[in-house]
Amino acid sequence: MIYGASTSWPRDDRLFQSLETTETRQAHQRSIVLLIGIIIGFIFVIGKITHLMVLHSAEEGRHAKRFPTTLIGRGNILDRNGNILATTLTTSSAYANPKDILNVEEAAVKLSTLFPNLSYQSLFEKLSTSKTFVWIKRNLTPQQQEAINGLGLPGVYFQREEKRVYPYDKLTAHVVGFTDVDNNGISGIEKYFDQSLRENDSSVHLSLDVRVQHILYDELANGMEKFKAIGASGIILDTETSEVIAMVSLPDFDPNQSLKPDGNAIFNSSTLGIYEMGSVFKIFTLAMALDSGKINLNSGYDTSKEFKVGKYKIKDFYAKNRWLSVPEIFMYSSNIGSVKMALDVGPEKQREFLEKMGLLKPMPLELPETGKPLAPTRWGDVGAATISYGYGVAISPLQMINGVASMVNGGILRNPTLILGGSKDSPEHRVISSNTSEKMRRLMHLSVKEGTGKKGDADGYLVGGKTGTANKTSGKGYVSKNCHRALFVGAFPMIKPRYVILIMLDEPKGIKETFGFSTGGWTSAPIAGNIIKRISPLVGILPMDEKSSAIQSVLHIGHPKIDKE
Repeated sequence: MIYGASTSWPRDDRLFQSLETTETRQAHQRSIVLLIGIIIGFIFVIGKITHLMVLHSAEEGRHAKRFPTTLIGRGNILDRNGNILATTLTTSSAYANPKDILNVEEAAVKLSTLFPNLSYQSLFEKLSTSKTFVWIKRNLTPQQQEAINGLGLPGVYFQREEKRVYPYDKLTAHVVGFTDVDNNGISGIEKYFDQSLRENDSSVHLSLDVRVQHILYDELANGMEKFKAIGASGIILDTETSEVIAMVSLPDFDPNQSLKPDGNAIFNSSTLGIYEMGSVFKIFTLAMALDSGKINLNSGYDTSKEFKVGKYKIKDFYAKNRWLSVPEIFMYSSNIGSVKMALDVGPEKQREFLEKMGLLKPMPLELPETGKPLAPTRWGDVGAATISYGYGVAISPLQMINGVASMVNGGILRNPTLILGGSKDSPEHRVISSNTSEKMRRLMHLSVKEGTGKKGDADGYLVGGKTGTANKTSGKGYVSKNCHRALFVGAFPMIKPRYVILIMLDEPKGIKETFGFSTGGWTSAPIAGNIIKRISPLVGILPMDEKSSAIQSVLHIGHPKIDKE
């Protein structure tokens, strides 16, 4: 061997090539196996997720069928200008399958902690039942749903539902009404049109104007607080169509907050309440007497002393103790003069007139809450006498104002309506002549300008009206004279009345500003005057010069006695 010389093993290239090919093939095979494993695993996971989703969906569907769900698409309720008064929003409700609850006590604790109004005991009892479906909480907010999800409770699920909402809260509560948790109409328009709202997904357009409604509500609530009244009602009606433009009853309720409003709050005193109306009823007595031909504007009666009918003595609250002309009797609200007019016409004719006015039967209206009038079964002289000045017959405020509309609109009586445009089939008929209606406009304007309704005036808007104060009854007769309802019924503009308004306060109290008086002329009349001033620009009625010769010629009474006063 020679040192320093290079040495190497002989190389077999075919061997190396064979080795490299084997290693590459094995690596490639391992990669394919790994990829197949990943794909199989992925398919398994997807399959598992799909399986769970299908099962969960089926489980929810199975549970949901055990309880009636809200119908999709309940129609909206709108005001005359398209403002939404009631609509439906999509929500979620939480329910449970008690059989899937792993730890009932833990679930009850967590849910009652999350919702303090849900008691632990009631939840524990619900989740311990053998049923497969129990409600936990309906109509959740998104935040509440997220919070329940965060509890991680097996067996608790969600179901899509719909919730009825009222954007104007209390403002239209008694007219629009409300629904229960399953969107069934409970009161108001919601109940009256329940079937069509649920089935046809069609909107109901009301005659209400929320702008006018807000003003009526605001002034009525302020007046109720000012005079410490226990309740109040207000209505504004279109004289040409008998559409209700605004209607408020206080106390009221928020349909968004309570499914079981207090009995006094849910009571609609404007349509369901039946009351003796006091002196505002003299509007009908005077119109009846004028239309009968028994009297005219130049007629009059002696009111210098009390007038006896049967065993009863009739006296005047604002006694003048002298002969009064017909315009004066109305202007000063003389009970004696009204009784004598009614007796000249006669009890039978009086009854026929009130029947023709629709005051002795329930009045048709698109509300379930309408009252039935009360009237005597025997109609003699005593009954005719008391009815002439507002006692002995009890009607709803809506009946009162609708009757007054016919007295000033030319003599045509129509059914009142809460629907925009009303019903094409709604009947109408004449109750007094157009000539008598023209006289009534003059007399009602006189009552506001010179009589008991002065505080109901609104300069420039030609207001006419009549005040009334009716003592309340108890089981044993009439209660204290300080326990009464105070009313004002008015119309404007009297040159051609477009709207009538009624304001009623229940048990108002006299204040320093009214010198302790709490009658209609001191309490309800000024509320009406404020409302007329505020709504007239909104409904397109512009102020006029009441002293112009053209207006005076239409509204002036022209009676020497009145001119002298």
